[in-house]
Order: sequence, then C-alpha cells, then structure tokens
Amino acid sequence: MRRPFLLSLGALAFTLGCAAAPAPLPPLTDRTGDGPRSSSSALESSRAPGKPLTFQVKHYPDNSSYDPKSDRGQVVLLDVWATWCEPCKDALPMYAQLQKEYGARGFKAYALNVDEDVRAIPTFLEETKVEVPILLDANALVSERLLKVRLMPTTFLIDRKGVIRHVHEGFAEEFLQQFQTEIEQLLAEPAS
Repeated sequence: MRRPFLLSLGALAFTLGCAAAPAPLPPLTDRTGDGPRSSSSALESSRAPGKPLTFQVKHYPDNSSYDPKSDRGQVVLLDVWATWCEPCKDALPMYAQLQKEYGARGFKAYALNVDEDVRAIPTFLEETKVEVPILLDANALVSERLLKVRLMPTTFLIDRKGVIRHVHEGFAEEFLQQFQTEIEQLLAEPAS
C-alpha cells in the first residue's frame, strides 16, 4: 500500500518541479509542503528533548551497522531524504560542503534514506554527486516513529551529547548561513 503512494508522490513532485518545496513523507501527511521551515526552539515531546538519540540502521552499500552513539563527542547533521525528493538533490551536496568545512573540528554529516527499494539509490548518487555517508532506514521506521519526520528533506543537527538541537524541514539555499551558525555554536560547546 505504501509503495504506490510513494511512487505517486515522487511522480507528482517531479511533475511539479518542486525545487525548494519540501515533499511530504507518506503516510505522515498531516500537512503539505508549505515552504521550508526551521525550528530551533521547541522540539516535539515525541522526539524526547534533552535525551540522546538511540537507534540502529545500516550503512549503504556495505550493510554495516550504524548507531549514533558511535558519534558522541561529534556534532552530527542527519538529513532524511529519498530519491524521489527533488529538493534533496540540492541539499545533499551542500551537506558534503559543510562536512569538508567543519569535519576537522568534529563535525559529521549523514544522509538517512527512506526509499523502500534501494535499487534507485546508485543512480541518484551518481547524478547528484553525494559525498556523505548514506544510511538506510528500512521501512522509514526511524524517520517516522522516532524522528517524527513529516516533510522531505528534514535535517537534524545533533550536539556532542547526541541530543537533537535544531530541526529544519524542507530545504532552501538560505539555510546555509543558518546551518553554519548553528554548527559553529554546537562545535563551541564542550563535549562532556
């Protein structure tokens, strides 16, 4: 049931050419893409504000395990994306640039894919020139249940303790300066 809905949303996004408008993540369609938003203040209680993230997913393509605990002490950008998401094509290369700019100071960027069929990933990566590690969220369990993602892409900035501090829904190039400011602030905080 979910696959036809995902395919129809992908086709609709492609048809409409939604370059900067966020794409809804089915089945969480309680609101449609009404422009990118940034939310640094109140996180939803379901995301357990103040508590470190805990989950396990697989790296693509080698299927090795990833747990955010392995990045404690680092500032992490976690971007939730799909191959049918047009704004993701602009966002992912920008996150690679942030990784290059801040990596030596303790910053890591990851792209968490929610596609049901991983066969679409290689073509997307080739066309988009993605240079950040790809994680696989089988059946979007982490994205939907833990992170409560409603729009594509959604980007989380996570502090050195593993706590989500900033959430950005959708994508716009003007987010770059805000990301840089937030990353600088998080990197300036002590690791302990």
